[in-house]
Amino acid sequence: MSVSSKMNRRRFNTLLGAASLATLATPNIALGAKPKVVVVGGGAGGATAARYIAKDSNGEIDVTLVEPNKRYYTCFFSNLYLGGFRDFASIGHGYDRLATEHGINVVHDWAVSVDGAAKTVALGSGTSLGYDRLVLSPGIDMKYDSVPGYSIEAQSRVPHGWKSGTQVQIIKAQVEALPEGGTYIMVPPPNPYRCPPGPYERVSMIAHILSQKNPTAKIIVLDPKEKFSKQGLFSEGWEKHYPGMVEWIGPDIHGGIANVDTEALSVETDFDTFKADAMSVIPGQKAGAIAMQAGVTDGDWAPIVPASMQTQADEAIYVLGDSSVASAMPKSGFSANSQAKVAANHIRAELTGSRLFDARFANTCWSLIAPDDGVKVGARYQAGAESIESVESFISQTGESDELRKATYEESESWYAAMTEDLFG
Repeated sequence: MSVSSKMNRRRFNTLLGAASLATLATPNIALGAKPKVVVVGGGAGGATAARYIAKDSNGEIDVTLVEPNKRYYTCFFSNLYLGGFRDFASIGHGYDRLATEHGINVVHDWAVSVDGAAKTVALGSGTSLGYDRLVLSPGIDMKYDSVPGYSIEAQSRVPHGWKSGTQVQIIKAQVEALPEGGTYIMVPPPNPYRCPPGPYERVSMIAHILSQKNPTAKIIVLDPKEKFSKQGLFSEGWEKHYPGMVEWIGPDIHGGIANVDTEALSVETDFDTFKADAMSVIPGQKAGAIAMQAGVTDGDWAPIVPASMQTQADEAIYVLGDSSVASAMPKSGFSANSQAKVAANHIRAELTGSRLFDARFANTCWSLIAPDDGVKVGARYQAGAESIESVESFISQTGESDELRKATYEESESWYAAMTEDLFG
């Protein structure tokens, strides 16, 4: 074989390989069709990503949203339902407008596996979806065995209430049925977990119910953490609004959770065994199962590229919200919504050549302690070389006026209305 023939063959093989890789990387674009984006998870991250990719691409991208539930109940503001400030229907939202107004193909099914090499997502129904870019926003799964004695089977009797759904209704019923002078025990989760102030807002809302209906009842919080988000604000609020009702016990006192007996409703610690009339356990958490299966996690969570929310394992896959390692950003609905807009901009730029903006993120977490007593914490962020970095932060202060606390609560209500409009159209 001549040198020229060898070179021609090498050139042919190189071009064939490049063409194969191009077809694999962008199968629909290479075939002259619209690029396809599949979004898995219809919560704060996924719904936002689907909506912004679809509406800002002017029909140039085919967007499919995969979400098993036809109605999504927000975890954020579920505590306000628990406290009696909202009805359950008000935190539920459908996907009709995403389909009818934005042309998103909404598929109510389970995503069961991802084939990153073939760029396909297998669904529970047996069908498969091809993609050029994949967005995973599956929220969290529970590490039930992180709390000795707790299990998935125990959650109907001892609910965690930390995922979208109806468990918060069980908690509300249990609190309202607590015997006079009874004891409610909560075991919050270890770090990191969804919504850092959330367990303590929940304690506040339970205390609010009990202060009205069962004022001699007691709440015991057996925390695995030495400190928690907004601790000074919550401690001040509990003393002001629910004096003597809430007892927070950290690991320096109880020495560790040795066992939870979900039948006897008791918690054994190194210090003592605490008996409850009703109880909630929130175990440790990890990325949703589909992110784990896709092979984009490192341990419990998915590391991402800060400027785009692409996974470090696969540049065609993006992970948003609770499942991601977002560095300084907490795991919250607002964070997921903010990250989704960054990812949507990056995906549009890659697939359509539209303008790519610098990544900017924001988050605020509001908490209600008592009627018209709202507090907040938040920050603005930027994409650093290796992590998402805080640029500016703020937090409510102890001793604030009643007028300011009321305004903070009203601000949170306005945010919820705007946020859910932003998510679901």
